[in-house]
Amino acid sequence: MHHWREAVPNDRLAHLVKDATRVFMRALQLRLTEHGVSFGHWTFLRILWEHNGLTQRQLSNAAGVMEPTTHAALNAMEQLGLVERRRLEGDQRNLHIFLTPAGKRLKSKLVPHAVAVNDEAVLGIKAEDIATTRRVLLQIIENLANPPTTEQIHERMDPSSQI
Repeated sequence: MHHWREAVPNDRLAHLVKDATRVFMRALQLRLTEHGVSFGHWTFLRILWEHNGLTQRQLSNAAGVMEPTTHAALNAMEQLGLVERRRLEGDQRNLHIFLTPAGKRLKSKLVPHAVAVNDEAVLGIKAEDIATTRRVLLQIIENLANPPTTEQIHERMDPSSQI
């Protein structure tokens, strides 16, 4: 905390968000480990709990990772008995990923841990500050989800265009 409060109190927001993400992930990983689930598997479980039966490509896109990463995670999750790959009738080309009963049961065990981490993270913070933080982060995500063109980047970085 010395780093953020005293050493570089005006450092870039991106660094602060990265460090906040890191401590969120660590806090959740400690709880997931108790159930034999890695943080990487958590990402895929969360998606499949809401959208069971996606293809590997759809799952990769939803998780924001490359397909080889998804493939490796799914292999491990399949060995743990959390998911299974099946072809759907009428679609013999694609393998779809489905949660097993064990994978489905984990939701009721793991989601409360995620809720607890979020609750701990906002202890002592006013509800209106949390709402503002949410709005700001969502706007940042929206701003960066549609990257500017190379021309716009150069224009923004050119000091003469700031006059």
